[in-house]
Amino acid sequence: EKGGSASAVRVQGLGRKDQRMSANSSDRGSVCVFCGSSSGTQPEYAEAAVELGKALVRRGYGLVYGGGSVGLMGRVSKAVFESGGNVVGVIPTALEPKEISGESVGEVVVVKDMHERKALMATKSEAFVAMPGGFGTLEELFEVITWHQLGYHDKPVGLLNTGGYFDQLLSFIDHSVEQGFISPNARKILKSAATPAELLDAMEQDIVNGASAGINLEGS
Repeated sequence: EKGGSASAVRVQGLGRKDQRMSANSSDRGSVCVFCGSSSGTQPEYAEAAVELGKALVRRGYGLVYGGGSVGLMGRVSKAVFESGGNVVGVIPTALEPKEISGESVGEVVVVKDMHERKALMATKSEAFVAMPGGFGTLEELFEVITWHQLGYHDKPVGLLNTGGYFDQLLSFIDHSVEQGFISPNARKILKSAATPAELLDAMEQDIVNGASAGINLEGS
């Protein structure tokens, strides 16, 4: 059955598994979504979060995300859960009062700090998608790009450019390529599209063929 009325399962500590994930399995693994704990000023951001969540489940993916119940995090997690997909949220203890307001869905793993949060989110995911967000979202995005560049993983990384939110960021990245600070090959790591369907189409072949190598953070 779908989990719209089910409470979240709260798991304390890093890496513990819970048996009550979601009624339906996500047999192609999970996609990690980085996004804001705010909904932004434009309704299209929240609409894109819901659309992305539903698209992930249609394609057989679960969700790993930052564990919050507010903003875009709340929208995408509820869309996945209510569509029958697996949801795993990872949140540091210090952020629980700020990012969880009301009822979360799926499994919530509580870790001690941001480093554990990002490492666990990465190891549980087959690919990464960033939606509109602030400094935290950008930091998470650039970290997984850097890990890819350094060879710690080969998982696809995508940018959901809803309403042109990331246009200036993409222009800056291209400027950095032109100025010799980002290599053309490294630039290819980041895929971008305006809609969830277009972005997942662009990432899909990499997810299927090359996303199982895992993350090795030794020495990072």
